[in-house]
Amino acid sequence: MINEKFLLRNKTAEIIYEKIKNLPIIDYHCHLNPKEIAENKAFKNITELWLGGDHYKWRLMRANGIEERYITGDADDYEKFLKWAETIEEAVGNPIYHWTNLELKRYFGYNKVLGVKNAKEIWEYCNKIIQSGEFNVKSIFKQFNVKSLCTTDDPADDLKYHKQIAADSEFDTKVYPTFRPSNVFNVNSNYSEYIKKLEKSADMKIDSYKALVNALYSRMDYFNQNLCRLSDHSFDPFVYEDYNEREVEDIFSDILNGEFDLTKINKFKTALFYDLNKKYFDLDWSVQIHMNCIRNANAAMFEKLGPDTGYDCIGDTPYADSLVKTFDSLCKINKLPRTIVYSLNPNDFDMLTTIIACYQGGGIKGKMQLGSAWWFNDHIKGMENQMISLANNGLLSRFIGMLTDSRSFLSYPRHEYFRRILANLLGTQFEDGLFADDIELLIKIAENISYYNADNYFNFV
Repeated sequence: MINEKFLLRNKTAEIIYEKIKNLPIIDYHCHLNPKEIAENKAFKNITELWLGGDHYKWRLMRANGIEERYITGDADDYEKFLKWAETIEEAVGNPIYHWTNLELKRYFGYNKVLGVKNAKEIWEYCNKIIQSGEFNVKSIFKQFNVKSLCTTDDPADDLKYHKQIAADSEFDTKVYPTFRPSNVFNVNSNYSEYIKKLEKSADMKIDSYKALVNALYSRMDYFNQNLCRLSDHSFDPFVYEDYNEREVEDIFSDILNGEFDLTKINKFKTALFYDLNKKYFDLDWSVQIHMNCIRNANAAMFEKLGPDTGYDCIGDTPYADSLVKTFDSLCKINKLPRTIVYSLNPNDFDMLTTIIACYQGGGIKGKMQLGSAWWFNDHIKGMENQMISLANNGLLSRFIGMLTDSRSFLSYPRHEYFRRILANLLGTQFEDGLFADDIELLIKIAENISYYNADNYFNFV
């Protein structure tokens, strides 16, 4: 099934892929744990490595009727692995079927596909490699030529493990923090506890909206000193509401007193996002905006298991006007940073490509980016549709390419998956006569999308 021609449907695609397959990886958005990287975690078995925390797989197992005890419960690791093998052989048409077998092939050199019949053989084979003492986090990065990656980190984080990683002169992969202030925007009953945590990290009292912004600016300076070059925001939904400074101060005062009015919270969020973007621009950071996800749709399972356990879904919230007003307000003061916009809803791709086209410029190639096909879209059609939309309404050649968005250290073959899909898309355009008869130029474009655009876009050191 997975051979050298996998997903490459014409000769030109094969030529392009051959030129891009070994380029370094820049994983500019993931959820890997910096503690596990710093401590060079070694894994006890294939279940811990493969199924631990991977809610992509958990969703499929539930769809296959697997009881929860074999997914997030107390079943032993071998039982859980057998249930995963039982599920994956049913996953015809799902990208996780491809990823699973790519991972077996690339990490372990195992060339058969996983199923019930050979599950025991694969369990023993993979565990022998995992438990050899040579299979650990840093060896994975080396194997897959991961030049750099960006974790997601709360503003109050002391970045202890990032400092530890940076001090390791023998580790070639650069690991950068990403400033993700979700807890600052997530106004709820526990908000005052988070503010206390932020006060401690910023070493200042937060008793007003202005003080909150100053504390966050201080933390951004600290992150910047520790080589952070990106922020990351998730808005569900993304809403812009006009406000004035007095209103925002009053709203934040109410929030601190636990008396917040949810009908006014969007004014607070609009003001805060605007103020943070000004600082992002001054620091020359890039901004990521993730939109149109409904999180924790199953309230009963959220209560039982918590967030990020496989109960999120695609949303359909209109936000075009809000995005335009946000970008326009920053353009008016010449403070719009490099920005990457993602939507979980694939119906938004054309809308987003036309919006970002209105704000390109400043002498920056591809300043405004349509983010990679994200989460439920990182399959063949999703990746193709995202790139086709970008090509139709902008410059695909300036696209900064793939990311894993993953909590799993086994996710790096997704970059191979993306590069094969990219090579096939460009190769097909070429062979259909839709691009000039210049294969070297096409290869250069593929190389840029796969690696060089991201390398130039982010101010990594």
